Amino acid sequence: MIRRNRRPDWRRIKTLRSYTIEEAANALHVHRNAVRYWIKKCALPVLIDRRPHLIHGAELVAFLRHRRKARRRKCEPGQFFCLKCREPQTPAAAMVDYQAISASRGALVGICPVCETLMRRFVSRVHLDAVARESGLQVTHRQESLTDTAMPAPDCHLDIED
Repeated sequence: MIRRNRRPDWRRIKTLRSYTIEEAANALHVHRNAVRYWIKKCALPVLIDRRPHLIHGAELVAFLRHRRKARRRKCEPGQFFCLKCREPQTPAAAMVDYQAISASRGALVGICPVCETLMRRFVSRVHLDAVARESGLQVTHRQESLTDTAMPAPDCHLDIED
C-alpha cells in the first residue's frame, strides 16, 4: 500500500524524464486523481497529442514549486503562526509569555484570538527584548515555582507540635 502525502515532494521528480499520470502519482505518493485534477483545474501542462498523456518532469517540478510558494504566508512582526487556523495571527490582547527552554533559548507563547489555541514562537534570549520592541508585544516572564528556586521557602503554616 502506498502512503499518501498531503504535500507532494517535488524533489522526487527527475526533471529530464517524462511521466505518465500513474507514474507521477506513484513518485509523489499522491492519488492519480490528484494529478488529473492538477491537469484539469490547475493548468499542469501535459503532452496531449498522444496517449497516455505525458508530463515533462521539469514542468511538474516547476508546477509543484510554484504551488507550494503560492500557499506560503509570511508572519509580520508581532504575529505568530497558528497551526490550527493555518494563518498568521496576532496574539489576543497583544499579551505574550516567555517560557525559558534553556539558558540561551525560550519560547514566546500567546493565545490565538480566533480559535483560542496556544501559539509559540521560538526566540533567543539575547534577541528577546528586540523582538518584543519591534512587535509591540508585552512580554511577561513566568513566575518561578518552589522547585525553580535555589532556596525554597519553608512552609510556616505546617508547624506540627508533638
